[in-house]
Amino acid sequence: MGAPLPERAGDTPGRDRGSGARQLGDRPPLHVADALTWLFLAAAGFVVGQVLALLLLAAVAASIGQLGNVAHLSAEAAPPAWVVVCGLVGLWIGFVGAVVLASRLRGTGQVVRDMGLRFRPADLLVGPLAGVGSQLVLVPLLYLPLERFIPNLQHRLSAPAKHLTGGFPGADLIVIGVLTVLVVPVVEELLFRGVLLQAFVRLFGRAGRVVGPVLAVGCTGVLFGLAHAETLSLLGLAAFGIVLSVLAYRTGRLGPGILAHGAFNLVAVISVAHQGASVHLW
Repeated sequence: MGAPLPERAGDTPGRDRGSGARQLGDRPPLHVADALTWLFLAAAGFVVGQVLALLLLAAVAASIGQLGNVAHLSAEAAPPAWVVVCGLVGLWIGFVGAVVLASRLRGTGQVVRDMGLRFRPADLLVGPLAGVGSQLVLVPLLYLPLERFIPNLQHRLSAPAKHLTGGFPGADLIVIGVLTVLVVPVVEELLFRGVLLQAFVRLFGRAGRVVGPVLAVGCTGVLFGLAHAETLSLLGLAAFGIVLSVLAYRTGRLGPGILAHGAFNLVAVISVAHQGASVHLW
């Protein structure tokens, strides 16, 4: 992942300024009104990202003479790699735009500092363990009781991941794999555990030392699941979103969650590439 990011000004090298919760409390948004602005910007970034994804997809399709086939190609079990990349890039623009605007309009203007975008050596162990454990242990356990009630549950749970990573030739699969393992975690963690979680922490700050964080973590996790628009996968993705939110809240930084997110997606990509068992993305 490269060298650790520099510490915040005033931090003692090699140690946190107290608990992760204290760090979140010291960072923007500092007021409820600012938190509401961050929530609005996150929602706007999501909507704008969706629109940009459609526009980019249409532009690329028109340039290669496939504009009339966009709907059909997008609905395929394994759409062409360019369809997937257009969707990802459009979303990323919206997400990153929301993060930058939140920092500039209701923060210090320093995205790295405001979002807690830092890494520590311990994250290299904690993050991957949390990601792999969630993909291979936590999520399967959550769905185990449902297998007797939902036909072909494992196959249906794997469909979204296969839609995004399956059926590509080697080079395309590598490109999609790199994007989902290295880029998606950074962009999504900035929006969900940076903007959204911190906004909810401030918004629910007066609900109590226990209830407030529980509400903030729970809301962020549920929204993370809902954002993927996969009804059957909602339970697993929301649970993983809560795991990521706990990591960010407890440590006060995004490093562990980014690495956990990347490991979670890596397991999915490898499983799909080898026609493995049920996996979830992202």
